[in-house]
Amino acid sequence: MNFRTLALISALALAACETPPTDGDVDGSGGFGAGGAGNGGVVAGTQSDLEQNVGDRVFFAYDSSVLSSAAQSTLQRQSSWLNEYPNVNVAIEGHADERGTREYNLALGERRANAARNYLESLGVNPSRMRVVSYGKERPAVLGSDEQAWAQNRRAVTVISY
Repeated sequence: MNFRTLALISALALAACETPPTDGDVDGSGGFGAGGAGNGGVVAGTQSDLEQNVGDRVFFAYDSSVLSSAAQSTLQRQSSWLNEYPNVNVAIEGHADERGTREYNLALGERRANAARNYLESLGVNPSRMRVVSYGKERPAVLGSDEQAWAQNRRAVTVISY
């Protein structure tokens, strides 16, 4: 086995050990608010800043595109962040878990991304700064066929687009 293969296996094993969101951290923000602790030298206004200090993703219940209160809280922080950086445009990516057909999950991912986009728009983010894309079940965040993996794959992710 060569070094690259071993490094890849190690990285995948560590990623698989990541703790899934719990009821107290369903939004995946890790508990840091905008500009909060844990900045760790991250450059303001970047994707890393969004991910680490605001939260770049929201999670959904099975077969749902309804925003939970935790998801709304994350999107409120994203709205404040986006208003702080008015030149930043984003893509909101909708995702689904592996269950269901490709076509159904693409539609579900789109509904999820649109739910996040519409909520951000209701909070004052200019809709021309946001675009929606659905990946359905094609880009899982976590590999696995159990509730723990599925819960992390039912998501909408905000990504800076250039």
